[in-house]
Amino acid sequence: MRHAVVMAGGSGTRLWPLSRATRPKQLLDVVHDDSDGAGGARSLLAEAFARLEAVLPAERIWVCTAARYGAQVQAALPRLRPDRLVLEPVARDTANAVGLAAALVAETDPDAELAVVSADHVIRPVEAFAAALSTAFDALTARPRALVTLGIRPTSPATGFGYVRRGAATGVPGVAEAAAFKEKPDRATAEVYLASGEYLWNSGMFVWRARTVLDALADHLPATAEGLDRVVAAPAGPQRDAVLAEVFPTLPKTSVDYAVLEPAATEPGRVLVADLDVDWLDVGSWPALAQTLATADGNAVGGLAVALDSAGNIVFSDDPGHLVALVGVRDSVVVATADVTMVCPVSDAERVKQLLATVEERHGTRFS
Repeated sequence: MRHAVVMAGGSGTRLWPLSRATRPKQLLDVVHDDSDGAGGARSLLAEAFARLEAVLPAERIWVCTAARYGAQVQAALPRLRPDRLVLEPVARDTANAVGLAAALVAETDPDAELAVVSADHVIRPVEAFAAALSTAFDALTARPRALVTLGIRPTSPATGFGYVRRGAATGVPGVAEAAAFKEKPDRATAEVYLASGEYLWNSGMFVWRARTVLDALADHLPATAEGLDRVVAAPAGPQRDAVLAEVFPTLPKTSVDYAVLEPAATEPGRVLVADLDVDWLDVGSWPALAQTLATADGNAVGGLAVALDSAGNIVFSDDPGHLVALVGVRDSVVVATADVTMVCPVSDAERVKQLLATVEERHGTRFS
């Protein structure tokens, strides 16, 4: 059967001070959607879960997150079955997180086909996403050992994403062999990619059989495979939790791209790319989040704000009773929380992670 896991363990440091270690970005109600006329907001995680429900029943949707977020995730997703919540004791990068989820899914369904999606994307329309995900699953019927990545049709010569080049057709409409993966390019190279029509943004979302990715880990990351075997061999419940807490922190920390996709890409036709033609936003920074906010007088605004002779700003207050007022401010990020006010030029928004590191150096973890 078809399953999906939402990867929701990140801490979202580039959205500090709104995103915190105790409540990361995927759990914050920051995505505004007026399609239902209500004008409310919901979390990135709730959006990801709802997207998958257009393809799968809730009982086959899993969420992988840090153990410290488990209770918050369960509260945020009332339709998530408790036994579908995968908790990482510590962060050990995506190869181990994906492997743990795949091992638990395969335990319940040895023939499971598994989609791996992120909790920090905004993707619309949902119908196009659902159709592309179904197509990616269909590709496994034709090529059972395939590793399918979802590629986003690029709309600009973006330098912040990796790219994947389409290769030979597979016989499944909308799915091609992946001819090459490219790291984040410079502007000139990105413009060449866009003009060629051959390249897609690498979304970091995948579809494969759970057993396939576990076999790949056994081949290329045996320490992880052996550790996960120990975890699943323990009876579910306190005994398994104890083994997981002992084993998981010892696993080699590496990404699923490095551990699985790169070795597989050396085998012609093993890695496929499914074309995903959607409006896609990877909410990894304040300028990205601004695209989900309301616009007022030339500013992206979340919360209570008034701007006079100010434009190009990103303004956010997480307290409905706290007003942020601007006069003569241009192209800045202004964020107010109960204990931190952060201001920076929009052009320096990628340095917020560096700023947080400096705050922690001087004040410990009190404000993180």
